Amino acid sequence: MKRNIKSLKGYTIGATDGEIGKVDEFYFDDVSWTIRYLIVETGNWLSGKKVLISPESFLPPDWENKIFHLNLTKEQIKHSPDIDTDQPVTRQEEIKLSHHYPWKSYWEGGLWGGGMGTTGMVMSTPLIADDVMRDENEDDDARDADRGDHHLRSTKKTTGYYINARDGFVGEIADFIVDDHSWKIDFVVVDTGTWFHGKKVLISPLWIKEIDWQMDTVTLDTTVESIKNSPEYDPHKPVDDDYSTRLHDHYNNKVSLR
Repeated sequence: MKRNIKSLKGYTIGATDGEIGKVDEFYFDDVSWTIRYLIVETGNWLSGKKVLISPESFLPPDWENKIFHLNLTKEQIKHSPDIDTDQPVTRQEEIKLSHHYPWKSYWEGGLWGGGMGTTGMVMSTPLIADDVMRDENEDDDARDADRGDHHLRSTKKTTGYYINARDGFVGEIADFIVDDHSWKIDFVVVDTGTWFHGKKVLISPLWIKEIDWQMDTVTLDTTVESIKNSPEYDPHKPVDDDYSTRLHDHYNNKVSLR
């Protein structure tokens, strides 16, 4: 099922032996457009410490009661690497997380290691055993740690980015639509504001031509007129297969999928 990210904020996170906190925001990588971590606000339990949790730890969620159950204990989470979530998360910190938890390194071909980039090309990554990677890629890990991870983005900080078509401004990022099984971002919600009388529309990451992360700007490979006439998104209704089909049919032959 497809769900909007804002609706998941505030969900309870439950370890195998008790509650640990609430969902605060999400990190996704901008290569495969997949959610990699949830930022969890632990409240009084860990003196307000925020921790990163991968969807790889999820057990079947309790959607009715808004609970994400984990296959982790409170003790595991309590002793997780201390990461300042107010700063960009570096690859070095991600490596520490993957060594502390039973998570595979997605950048080395772990869970959802390959994926669809913004141009629609499949990014393949070889599957290599973790123990081999640790022996053979220590130097690579060190270089990655120095460089940091330039592809990990915050949904909170990306919200509000300007959206431009090839021939003009169309709105701002208002939300993200994610598949609750694969945790891939299928669509970005665009709020057109007064531009199109408050109409909200969805665009696929596949239709993005360029992202300027320094200028907070996304450029689409389509026209203003095409965005204006696209099927309107109603946040109170689910994004079902029928709507997705109509949306893709509308943009067929209007977007260059290189």
